[in-house]
Amino acid sequence: MSCLRFAAIDVRRPVRRCIFCEASSENGFNIVFEDQDYVAFKDRSPAAEHHLLVIPRTHVATVKTIAKADIPMLTTMKGIGTRLFDDLGVPPENRKMGFHIPPFNSINHLHLHLLSLPTRGIRKFEFPASKGKEGKSKGFSWFVEVDQAIEILQQEKSIGVFPC
Repeated sequence: MSCLRFAAIDVRRPVRRCIFCEASSENGFNIVFEDQDYVAFKDRSPAAEHHLLVIPRTHVATVKTIAKADIPMLTTMKGIGTRLFDDLGVPPENRKMGFHIPPFNSINHLHLHLLSLPTRGIRKFEFPASKGKEGKSKGFSWFVEVDQAIEILQQEKSIGVFPC
């Protein structure tokens, strides 16, 4: 499989019964940040001492459906994550930010995982970052770090499990 760019369907519309589209304190989310365009909340099953998710309010399906034009969204999500890590006092070397790649994701609404390292026990295997070789931005992995995702999209490729 390659990381060539394929035309994507329109995935920026309300989706019936998407739990993340309804992220709010009233709906049981532990919100730590919100503005007009983004929401950040504590993961309901944390894999680390600090495990947060940052999502766009507008429904964006997954990291596989985004393109070069979405880099500003990823950059904003990363900036929110950096500010939240700073507020929590997590040193830069103990931070991991990234996305699960379908079909290894749990919710089909783009969500950036913010994890303070180390991750807990066997859960560390859920978030494997794989560095790319031979001109690739990432290796074989079901998790892509946000900077890898941005680099792949800058090359007008799509993000997948196989090396990109």
